[in-house]
Amino acid sequence: MSADFKKMMEILRQQRPDLNHDSIRDMIDEKKRKIGAGYLTDQGALFLVAADLGVSFENVPKLSAEIKDLYIGAKDITLTARILNVYPIRKFLKKDSNVEIRNRTLTVYDQFSSIKVKLWDDQVDLPDEMNLQTGKLLRITKAYVKSGLDGKPIIHLSSNSTIDAIEQTENTIPSVEAKAITIDDVTEPQENVVIIGNLDSSPRISNFNNPRGESSRALQMELSNDSNTRTLRVVIWNIQEDHLPKVFTIGTKMRLVGTKIKMASPQFGNGDLEIHGDEGTLLEFREPQTEIEVMQLRLISIAKESTRGNTDCLALERNGNFVFLVIDNSLLTSQISSGTIMECVPSRVLGSFIVFSKEDSYLRIVEDDPSFPQLAQVESKIKDIRQSEKPVLVEAIVLQAPNTTDVNTKYGSVVSVADTLLGDDTGEIRLVGWRDQSSSVNNLKVGDRIKVIGAFASSGLEGKIELTLKPYSSVLKVN
Repeated sequence: MSADFKKMMEILRQQRPDLNHDSIRDMIDEKKRKIGAGYLTDQGALFLVAADLGVSFENVPKLSAEIKDLYIGAKDITLTARILNVYPIRKFLKKDSNVEIRNRTLTVYDQFSSIKVKLWDDQVDLPDEMNLQTGKLLRITKAYVKSGLDGKPIIHLSSNSTIDAIEQTENTIPSVEAKAITIDDVTEPQENVVIIGNLDSSPRISNFNNPRGESSRALQMELSNDSNTRTLRVVIWNIQEDHLPKVFTIGTKMRLVGTKIKMASPQFGNGDLEIHGDEGTLLEFREPQTEIEVMQLRLISIAKESTRGNTDCLALERNGNFVFLVIDNSLLTSQISSGTIMECVPSRVLGSFIVFSKEDSYLRIVEDDPSFPQLAQVESKIKDIRQSEKPVLVEAIVLQAPNTTDVNTKYGSVVSVADTLLGDDTGEIRLVGWRDQSSSVNNLKVGDRIKVIGAFASSGLEGKIELTLKPYSSVLKVN
């Protein structure tokens, strides 16, 4: 039993002489049962019991606390912890005065638990001024604890609070390396996790609106274990692209610092757990990262409509591999069309996803090269189409009049879906277009000879393979 716990018991019994030690002990045990086993120490539960009884511990000497002992309302705390994540500075305007407010968050941990530390205004510059990085030990003094939006305790600093970096002397707080787990160790939902795995898929960056209604971007990928027998989906929300490496290589070993393990999304998951991160999550690579080199690509499909200033495209590398391009519209000219060979330097290479931004990309058209793969060299016959992550190119005839329906999604929106049946001399297959691509299917007529470029084969109705158009897919009529 710690010295401060004993002192607190003495103060409580002095203010409530009607209670004996055993009755207080019963209240502590009951509070721990109600809150949940493993969430409170005896000392933490005693704070809650005292609050119920109207007893103040203002005269208890302020000793160094552990995170598991902290509770909402605690004041004048002293804490020793190690940094897990340093978040970027966030700025916003107060509604009543239009005054700009800045805040920043640190995630810190000790040997038992973790907690967020909120910095405000002038305090937000402390991490940069003090070179506070993941893994450093801190001592926080004269802080207090408030409730966050999720109801969990968050440490706040007052004007009298201090943050000091301390030397790496003997300490029971594990290092970030010691906290790391592997894909095989992921067995249940948990927070503030350090996880190691191998990049198992081409990452992609997508747009979404965050809870504040602001446009943001998310990085999605998959990590596998060393034996490649288990793969988990990863989503890093509100990603800061300037913090990402220029090149992601499939198979490279990665460490993600500061993630959350969650149950898989019913829409995207495979029934396993998922790894989620945010703008504070640190991505580290265990191998030296390669530099972006000059590339040659043949464009084979360009999206009809651009999204958020970019156009989705499909291209071929010289070795015949497919790559997916996101090109800033300002880089596209009327000379760039399907079949064009480009010499280019992209902004970022995310496996088979390649990004071209106007700030740091270069591309120019070069003369056609007969040795470069042609469209006909990657076409398939319907009988050979299998479910795969590779796009499909097929020439076929429209066998049925397209059917278009409106579908209610789980998010409450209504989207258009069109489908038809295609055939060649080897078989038949259904073609499906969702949302904007529904018009590509709906405009077809029975007997049209078409080329479908960049569709994906997946299991459809009754388990039959069908082709689904993607934003970069094209449907061309053949004379």
